[in-house]
Amino acid sequence: MEPAALPLAPPRPERGDAARNRRHLLAMARLMIAEVGVEKVTMDGLAERAGLGKGTVFRRFGTRAGIFHALLDEDETAFQQSVLSGPPPLGPGAAPVARLIAFGRARIDFLFDHAAIARASLDTNQPIPVGVGTISQFHIRMLLNQTHVDVLDTDVLAVQLAAALEGPILLYLRTPTAADADHMRWRLADGWQILIERTCTPLVLDAG
Repeated sequence: MEPAALPLAPPRPERGDAARNRRHLLAMARLMIAEVGVEKVTMDGLAERAGLGKGTVFRRFGTRAGIFHALLDEDETAFQQSVLSGPPPLGPGAAPVARLIAFGRARIDFLFDHAAIARASLDTNQPIPVGVGTISQFHIRMLLNQTHVDVLDTDVLAVQLAAALEGPILLYLRTPTAADADHMRWRLADGWQILIERTCTPLVLDAG
């Protein structure tokens, strides 16, 4: 008989000083981004700005990309909280179609606002992650199931709709002016709403 598998131990909590250093470094990184832009934030510069040793920064983030990955992860967590428990229609309390539309519009805004940080978070020594489940895919699938949309496979449909939000066109978007970026953001958001309304039209007609 094989021995019973031992239960996994819970992860050790982060030490208080390590947690404070992390929060301080991320706050300083955000200040530097606001002042000089993403491109000019370096490991050495962050260490100097934060008043910490370079070894502390390297141990915390590993690489320059790790800084931006941590920033993106922090903002992603805040975005998810607004989806899970924020006010409707993005948060709970609205009809599923209205939530789908609100989610797509908010997600497009998030990706546009974080495009530079998202690009900087990619480690050139690592493959670009693709095919990984995201909050978009899981949330869209949940809302599609709530609408009882007339499709055979909401899993596949959720993947396809999520690709419209998480695709490389948003991550690698290049626009010459802020006005062009705003125009593209508006077009994509309106296109998302049309896509959702047409996808869910059979349900609306049956309900009427």
